[in-house]
Amino acid sequence: MGRLEHRYGDNVHILTDPWSRTCLMRLSSPASGGLMFHRLLDSAFRRILVAATEHLPRKTYDVPTRMAESEPRAVLNEEYLDPDQQVIIVDVARGGMIPSHIFQLQLLELLPDEAIRVDHIYMQRVTDETGHVAGVETAGSKIGGPVGGATIIIPDPMAATGASMAEVIDLYASRLDGIPTKIIVCHLIVTPEYLRKIQDLPYDVTICAMRVDRGLSDPDVLASIPGTHWDRERGLDDHDYIVPGAGGLGELINNAFV
Repeated sequence: MGRLEHRYGDNVHILTDPWSRTCLMRLSSPASGGLMFHRLLDSAFRRILVAATEHLPRKTYDVPTRMAESEPRAVLNEEYLDPDQQVIIVDVARGGMIPSHIFQLQLLELLPDEAIRVDHIYMQRVTDETGHVAGVETAGSKIGGPVGGATIIIPDPMAATGASMAEVIDLYASRLDGIPTKIIVCHLIVTPEYLRKIQDLPYDVTICAMRVDRGLSDPDVLASIPGTHWDRERGLDDHDYIVPGAGGLGELINNAFV
């Protein structure tokens, strides 16, 4: 799949293939709702998972095909996803609930059952008197055990300020039992502000996304390669909503606008 040329750093991977762009365009449109919205959401996260699996551990080994009964040389020998790895998918409720389930089902097609675990983190943004995001509040969580040696994958549709995601990353990187080998965050849309927030964390985080929105930047900034004038790029309005964005996907996913 194509990747966007940018100046955000080597850990940031933005898809540019026509399928991804068209799918996300339709998902962002008010014309797509109900069942079509959910089908597009499912398709989009399946696509972004393909990009994320490029960063999972791999191993080369022999796999006989059905032809091996009659021909001993009918053996595949290539690099595959390592079946001995552990992947922990983190559901950040509520926007991440369906994406994390999609990731779980897809990865169970490729890796053994025991390789996949799903954790659930319950958080919500806290705003100040002006409506700006001032932090996050943790209501509770279900964490299934140690994280040492595991790859942590966190799928969440919209990456706006990065406040909630930074809290989740810090939790898994430094406050649980063990140290993960890799942390991957997967989004449909990210902002330059989000990328800065995550890149400034003291951890090595891989970011996979389908689009970077910086629609409130000056025309000369929009005409430049993304990240060239990172300090002047702006994708959030005064209420921390993404522009052009896709609306409140958490609300749309659940059909609950609160």
